[in-house]
Amino acid sequence: MAPSPVGRSPFPPIADYAFLSDRESNALVAPSGNVEWMCLPRPDSPSVFGAMLDRSAGGFRLGPADVMVPAGRSYLPGTLVLETTWQTKSGWVIVRDALTIGAWYSKERLSGWLRPPGDFEAQHCLLRTLRCVNGYVEVGLNCEPAFDYGLVDARWAYAGEGYESAIAKGRDGDPSLLLATSFRLGLEGRAAHAYSRLKEGETAFAALCWGDVGPPATWDEAADRMWRTGDYWRTWLHHGEFPDHPWNVYLERSALTLKGLIYVPTGALLAAATTSLPETPGGPRNWDYRYSWIRDSTFALWGLYTLGFEYEANNFFYFIADACGDDPSLQPMYGVGGEKELDERTLDHLTGYEGARPVRIGNGAYRQEQHDVWGSVMDSVYLHTKSRDALPEQVWPFLKRQVQNAVAHWHEPDRGIWEVRGEPKHFTSSKVMCWVACDRGARLATWPRSGRRWPTRSRKMSSSTAWTPGAFSSSTTTPRHWMPRSCCCRSCDSSRQTTRASATPFGPSPTS
Repeated sequence: MAPSPVGRSPFPPIADYAFLSDRESNALVAPSGNVEWMCLPRPDSPSVFGAMLDRSAGGFRLGPADVMVPAGRSYLPGTLVLETTWQTKSGWVIVRDALTIGAWYSKERLSGWLRPPGDFEAQHCLLRTLRCVNGYVEVGLNCEPAFDYGLVDARWAYAGEGYESAIAKGRDGDPSLLLATSFRLGLEGRAAHAYSRLKEGETAFAALCWGDVGPPATWDEAADRMWRTGDYWRTWLHHGEFPDHPWNVYLERSALTLKGLIYVPTGALLAAATTSLPETPGGPRNWDYRYSWIRDSTFALWGLYTLGFEYEANNFFYFIADACGDDPSLQPMYGVGGEKELDERTLDHLTGYEGARPVRIGNGAYRQEQHDVWGSVMDSVYLHTKSRDALPEQVWPFLKRQVQNAVAHWHEPDRGIWEVRGEPKHFTSSKVMCWVACDRGARLATWPRSGRRWPTRSRKMSSSTAWTPGAFSSSTTTPRHWMPRSCCCRSCDSSRQTTRASATPFGPSPTS
């Protein structure tokens, strides 16, 4: 049930959430300083903080006890470190938040880690630091985990002889959370609380950890970890190629977001860090996007290669190759660990963001036939091959299979890029991507093999009105059952279909 329009919503606007990442997990922080979404240990795991989908599903707030609206809020330039400035009646305080990253520390091989480890590793720690810069501020800490999407209340116990650390546990299999802070904690039900006054020049920290790396013991150690995390992101940006342009900052922020959405153990790129945020206010079209879509691969690879981040592009390409290599049907999406079964169910105990229900986890679209995936994966391989000027022989059977599928099924209906849940229909975008599969296959064939057959097939497809310029006009010669001027679900604007079908990099590109 949608919320009443009378009164102010308890949920902040979706665009106002800040995004944190350590490349293995993500967190979303509301303007109030409350961490309202975090899933552990993977981004598709059950949430430990889920207030984004239900105000009672757990959160972690740190900030002034009597002020909820900050004076300023931004990322430190070139980083995924969030800085929030608070003004109260008595003073000013600055809070910094990050999921920390440090030098590689694991001594043994890690299960599920398929890509080259590199020099850095997530410390599995949500770190929050405070510094009072003027007057004094009454600070409040409220850490209230609710495991398994809010179903399981945390059970707290002190971790030492003092009041500065405590452990929260759920059921067997839920991650244990260690909260360490310079404040003195009180444990009340499923929550850990602290209240303290910070005076000008005084500092404090709170660290929530769930891995082998312990929390910082002092403010100096916390500040050092925060700085090293920021330095990691700034150093990573040095590998990119950004123009000296007023929009440079937006390109950098986009690159950081892409990097933050990569699950580094496998190279998978998440479509989003969240589930069940509604397409329309209060509506039912609420899907779980914490997976890796094949159709996203071309845009992601194209963007990463264009900006000079070849390492991430390579890892994403090999994730696609691992997930799809032995799959004759080629699913539209895969789990971040390469999982193929993403069974969908609803969480009826959650109210949803602003009353948008149902709340879903899993995504039943993984079973759908979406014909654009063949063109998407072929274009991904084409981009990767152009960047390397080489095509490994072992991937050829896989590529051949995708082109054969496109040739055999391009004229059949499917569920399209909109993943409609009704009966399959004819989508122009799917047919365009089948042509892309044949076209890219023919181009790739010039590396190790002959491409005599596939160019013929792609010319035959391209001669169809399904994607000639007339297909996007009001021409009466266009086959009606393909409905090229509008989405078959009737709710999408026709310009979206035209744009998606013809957008770079899916459009024909010149042979190098």
